[in-house]
Amino acid sequence: MINYKDTAKKTAELLLQIKAIKLQTKNPFIWASGWNSPIYCDNRITLSYPKIRNYLRENLARIIEEEYGKPDVIAGVATGAIAIGMLVAQQLNVPFIYVRPEPKKHGRKNQVEGLLEPNKTIVVVEDLISTGKSSLNAVTALKAEGANVKGMVAIFSYGFEIATTNFEKANVALKTLSNYDYLLEQSLESNYISEKELETLKNWRINPSNWKP
Repeated sequence: MINYKDTAKKTAELLLQIKAIKLQTKNPFIWASGWNSPIYCDNRITLSYPKIRNYLRENLARIIEEEYGKPDVIAGVATGAIAIGMLVAQQLNVPFIYVRPEPKKHGRKNQVEGLLEPNKTIVVVEDLISTGKSSLNAVTALKAEGANVKGMVAIFSYGFEIATTNFEKANVALKTLSNYDYLLEQSLESNYISEKELETLKNWRINPSNWKP
């Protein structure tokens, strides 16, 4: 049985160590949405570190088997989760497919790439959950192809209330290796941030769209 708290804190520590997650309260990032943010997460960096990507692969596979049972197919969400999704599929020894944000405009015009037979059980792999909109778009595309989507797993979630609402409305189960709360806990324990910075990071998540440094 996976110890979720230990796994979540270790995952957070690994992401911080390799700067897949960066925390900057005084010089915030600007997201594509235009939001000011004291955190930036790019889990693709994990692919450059064999030990860390193996850790993520093994623990995502464990969560899938414990929470959903071994699926027929693993689906990755393009583009960020294609690589980690394929590694998880390899760990479970099941087929892999991936889902584009929208159908291709040429050729076969696929949105789902790979062999997907009707009524197969699928677990979707994501690298990062923010609002959940693009992730749930992938679930909709898979269901339209006749898939039985058991749920989703991801490396990290910001834990936004809107994401929780979106997943509940879509009736899609979500399990993550780590999340924002465990990240803050681990960051403070490991001296990545001070108590003052902790308060700033907590305040940002309350109203991220209107937060100002």
